[in-house]
Amino acid sequence: MPIKSLLKSTVVAFAVVASGSLFAQGTPINAAAFDALVAQGPVADAATIASSTWATKIKQAGTLRLGGTQTSNLFSLLNEKDGKARGFDAGLAQLLTRYILGDASKVQFTQVNSSTREQVLINGQVDMVLATYSITPARAEKISFAGPYYTSQAGVLVKSNNNAIQSHNDLAGKKVATQAGSTGPAILAQFAPKAVVQEFQTHQEALDGLRQGRVDAYVTDHTLLLNALSLGTGDSKLAGAPFGAQDPYGIGLPKGSDGVAFVNAFLKKVQADGTWAKLWTISIGQRTGSTAVPTPPAIP
Repeated sequence: MPIKSLLKSTVVAFAVVASGSLFAQGTPINAAAFDALVAQGPVADAATIASSTWATKIKQAGTLRLGGTQTSNLFSLLNEKDGKARGFDAGLAQLLTRYILGDASKVQFTQVNSSTREQVLINGQVDMVLATYSITPARAEKISFAGPYYTSQAGVLVKSNNNAIQSHNDLAGKKVATQAGSTGPAILAQFAPKAVVQEFQTHQEALDGLRQGRVDAYVTDHTLLLNALSLGTGDSKLAGAPFGAQDPYGIGLPKGSDGVAFVNAFLKKVQADGTWAKLWTISIGQRTGSTAVPTPPAIP
């Protein structure tokens, strides 16, 4: 399993563990604002649908078959009370469903994980996979990707009262946690070679090390850190901007599908009309104390 995927696959486990003693319930998503944004999303005209065999097939079926997850706090989390998934990925999936079918609720959902995402596309079980899905050359040999619709990098998490560390440039001589077997050690070797690195076996153990003061900072995938902030009690914060190599998230489609062009056109539309930024603010920004909306990734 690629290391980036391994990092993200821990989000589910972390979300479960994090609901325990270390964390409060976190900041819930503004469900009313989320639902209102989806309800205002664009709807494609008949000619636009007809230009794509992929979209035409979905239109004729009356349902978009989605491969995704519903356990990621910021990207797609199921609300068991109303049966709706909300978050950045969930929002994009619902907006795309509305764009094709005129109704965001017409989704047939299939739970996927990092081991099954390609297979459900190859065997035709789903029309697309939208699940913090990194675009990699190896995956692109088996399936096609639209996007990217989001990018992640590495980040630095420190205790909220730590003002000495403002970014990865301040890690020299500091005790820095990272996760064994992840990209963290290599990233620290490149960007903070004088840091005193302590490798932990799990994401949760690294968080515990930071909160218990055994390390001064924690470096890992920025998305994981945002999830930590969204679940936390305000005892930690991000230090500086994301850094390191870009990890682009794409929307998986069957190999060779003309849905790539259709979905890319949709992504450009929701970026241009401000929907992408509003969705990021509702799903991520307002829940992590992040006020600077990132620039959406460029789409081919």
